[in-house]
Amino acid sequence: MKIYGDTNSGNCLKVKWVCDHLALPYTWVAIDTLKRETHTPEFLRLNSAGQVPTIELDDGRALAQSNAIIRYLARGSDLIPTDAFAQAKMDEWLFWEQYSHEPYIAVCRFQMFYLGKQASDLDPDKVKRGYAALARMEQQLAVTPFLVGDAVSLADVSLLAYTRVAHEGGFDLDIYAAVRRWIGETEKSLGLPFVR
Repeated sequence: MKIYGDTNSGNCLKVKWVCDHLALPYTWVAIDTLKRETHTPEFLRLNSAGQVPTIELDDGRALAQSNAIIRYLARGSDLIPTDAFAQAKMDEWLFWEQYSHEPYIAVCRFQMFYLGKQASDLDPDKVKRGYAALARMEQQLAVTPFLVGDAVSLADVSLLAYTRVAHEGGFDLDIYAAVRRWIGETEKSLGLPFVR
């Protein structure tokens, strides 16, 4: 399997982390999104949306969208709960991450970390919604060790990607004790280096 990705992207790192955690063999194909390498004719034949991550299976089939990829790769593993309702709760968090978390936290991070914007230049609505996402996570993680109960699932992998670097987008994580605890425990469970 080949993973086409940019290690600066949390969405790409999700796929790498799942493969590494599950010891799935892969070849990493580095794609520089800032150089528009996802828009070459060769890449667009693989993924017409021109986005990373994209995986190419040994039989030539390709799959895109980070949460769809990790859901496929982790089938039958300990990263997906066995209980049907717990699986649905995991999926609920996966959909929420792409709609109510990533568009705010990841976008603010991109604008500050890669485009050099100051926090004062960020869209106030994106900042407000990013803090609302962190507050929702804090509320859940004050009750359960991980997002879906007592064990790491794909929900944690998905939300860890940009939450652990939210400070790079101007978000103050110091006010979220449960989120900070969860970041450390999830990083440890996945064997990742600590970022703070």
